[in-house]
Amino acid sequence: MLYETAGALGNGEQIFITAKLPSYMRVGKDDIIENYLFITSRHDGKASVRVAFTPIRIVCQNTLNAALSGAVNSKKIRHTENAGLQSIGDLLGITNSLSNELEEVFNHWSKVRISDSEVKKLIQMTMAPSIEVYQKVIKGENEELSTKFINKVESVLEYVFSSPTQLEATTKGTVFGAYNAITGYFQNVKDFNNEETKLKSVMFGTGLKQTQAGFNLCNSFALEGKSALLMN
Repeated sequence: MLYETAGALGNGEQIFITAKLPSYMRVGKDDIIENYLFITSRHDGKASVRVAFTPIRIVCQNTLNAALSGAVNSKKIRHTENAGLQSIGDLLGITNSLSNELEEVFNHWSKVRISDSEVKKLIQMTMAPSIEVYQKVIKGENEELSTKFINKVESVLEYVFSSPTQLEATTKGTVFGAYNAITGYFQNVKDFNNEETKLKSVMFGTGLKQTQAGFNLCNSFALEGKSALLMN
């Protein structure tokens, strides 16, 4: 592994390191996704060491965090040497398997076409902040949606249709492009108070939760078509 970045959160009670793995994924001919481990530890005894598998799409530096159905892409490790070594070994085995599976998934998604209206519905469902908003989206009650939510969806759609990284063979009009736009919104569009808030959202919080929801919807769409979006 090659350690690339390190930093501290809060007042230094939590630290993180990103470590680049030697393997990578290839989507289509030239779209490269490098594999990283994101490692965090706390010095206040409030949490274990956490190691997460984190693929990053190089062309736009989007973190494509995702766990396949039934799979685990992170591991908590107790602060003991033997447990740590065993768990790291286990996780490296998991990352090899996940990398192969995700490469196959992303390549499939890059060949699945999705219309503009379907992309909008997928993004609305992904970004819904509550079950109430989700139900309004499902029922097509767009006039009942808040201006704040509408503007958020429009920001993602603007990224979908205008970012240079969305106009490539693997992303333009594809399910892979829809997923990349969701991850890209949190990393390249959304305003955060500071870099620490952004990191926490993308790796631990709302950003991670909603990108996983987007991943699940994209996977369902690739398998079931527009019926996954409850569209007629």
